[in-house]
Amino acid sequence: MISVEEKEKIFHTELVKYGVGYEQARKAAQILACSQPDELLSQQDRQTVIQACNKWSTGRKRYKRITSVVDERRH
Repeated sequence: MISVEEKEKIFHTELVKYGVGYEQARKAAQILACSQPDELLSQQDRQTVIQACNKWSTGRKRYKRITSVVDERRH
């Protein structure tokens, strides 16, 4: 089983990898790693996670589009 600390590191790495700022990623990773239900989170914590995940999603989609174009041009 993965520890909370390991989960936090994984979340943080993924968030930063796709463009989330270091501090925002750290806060979001801490919240996500605890696996608390949404209703137990403060409004600020929910907002932090939502913003970080939206930025991660946008960055990941951008990365996939870029790598897809690069791969097409190689072939």
